Amino acid sequence: MSVHFLTNTTDSGTNNITAVRNSAVSVSGALILCLFLPIGVSGNLLIIWSILARTRHRSITTLLILNLAFADGFVMLLMPFFIVYWLKRNWIFTLPLCKILLYLCSTNMYASIFLITLMSLHRMVAVVWWNHAGVLTERRAIIRVLVGLWIFALGISVPNPVFYTTFRSELEPTFLMCSCKHPKPRHVILQHCLEIVLGFLMPYGLIISSYMCILCRIRRTRFRRHIRSEKLILVIVVTFGLTWLPFHIMNMLEIAGTFFPEDSHAKARLNQIRLSFRGFSSTVTFISSCINPVLYTFAGKLYIKREGLAFMARLFEGSRIESMRKNRQNQKNQDQEKKEEVGHLKDRI
Repeated sequence: MSVHFLTNTTDSGTNNITAVRNSAVSVSGALILCLFLPIGVSGNLLIIWSILARTRHRSITTLLILNLAFADGFVMLLMPFFIVYWLKRNWIFTLPLCKILLYLCSTNMYASIFLITLMSLHRMVAVVWWNHAGVLTERRAIIRVLVGLWIFALGISVPNPVFYTTFRSELEPTFLMCSCKHPKPRHVILQHCLEIVLGFLMPYGLIISSYMCILCRIRRTRFRRHIRSEKLILVIVVTFGLTWLPFHIMNMLEIAGTFFPEDSHAKARLNQIRLSFRGFSSTVTFISSCINPVLYTFAGKLYIKREGLAFMARLFEGSRIESMRKNRQNQKNQDQEKKEEVGHLKDRI
């Protein structure tokens, strides 16, 4: 997934105003990332350490969270390069590094949204079809899915190193940019449509469908208890959606701009909107990679005093135990419903 910092316009007066505005937005974005960077790095490293060293029973949910922490943590480790870029408003690194960093960043961000989607699908299987789809909840099957997920994320991130390059900005010619430079408008449409469909619409369609199925199952079985792990995953899903929505809206505006002539008022207006909000959307997108450890901390606050730094291990183990309890309760509810149906039939006979 691409991250844009500057966009070209045509009017020189507008260029000067936009350059000053972009400079303020870039500095503000860099300072915000500087505040979140320690939280993101330390938090995701704590999750990885807690799962690998302190978790005795690594459930499927734990494996998914481990991979999500790795993806988010890797993105945060790349952030210092972009913080320097935003502060200096000049790409001081090499062209190959521009392509490699954006490729790695895109891969891990795609992996994050796919992992969150997989969490939702796994919860749906565990709640709705848990007694008929055992193969879908086995460790070996999930490990194969995770390997395929990472390979797919690596594959669909290829457009980034293809289109990303370094060039002088028309707004500020003294500054060297590391950004997308599409040869033709159809390349803009191709790349951004790929990001919107595979990185947002399709995953969130599956996520929403999964939770609708879960809610329907809960209502049908008259099972009203909420499970900590489901609450946690739902909050992760909502947070991730809110942090990525501005980014994809900017992509939609850029796609819309390709359908207007270069000198049209509508195209200039769309460019102005993107210039005003692209820095904000990029900053919020990066923040999504460090917010999950904060959510885990709130979810596991009952374990902090008792377990210390190992509280996340107890949180994930607790999620596993609660999920098993839920399955047993679902089975009891189903058995009770069957007994009631048999009783009604006997009464009729």
